Amino acid sequence: MIDALFNSTNYVAAKRLLDATVVRHEAIAANLANLETPGYQRVDLSRSFQEELRRAIASKNTSQIAALKPALAPDPTALPNSRDGNTVNLEQELLELNQNALVHAFQTQLITSRLLRLKLAITGRPV
Repeated sequence: MIDALFNSTNYVAAKRLLDATVVRHEAIAANLANLETPGYQRVDLSRSFQEELRRAIASKNTSQIAALKPALAPDPTALPNSRDGNTVNLEQELLELNQNALVHAFQTQLITSRLLRLKLAITGRPV
């Protein structure tokens, strides 16, 4: 019973996505910290991770999903905003920060609801 709860595709994917939002937050923090560093290249969650995660979720293979590790990579689509070669845009980073915070809150709720169901099954009390 418990294995089914913690090894379901949705639960494992939500945990991996939560890990990805944490890594993405680190990327955004690094980008903001280097806003005025000449030649700094914006980083973001690796596009290969995003594609591998989509394929793993589509296959519903929990071991494949669990094996994925989110990583940072330079953003190839970011263009320099000034002559110093820095590719960080303050407004875009703040927007990404807000979006990432919303995604993190949503995924935290998904995982919390699974744990609350387990608590309900054990104790018989909803909270």
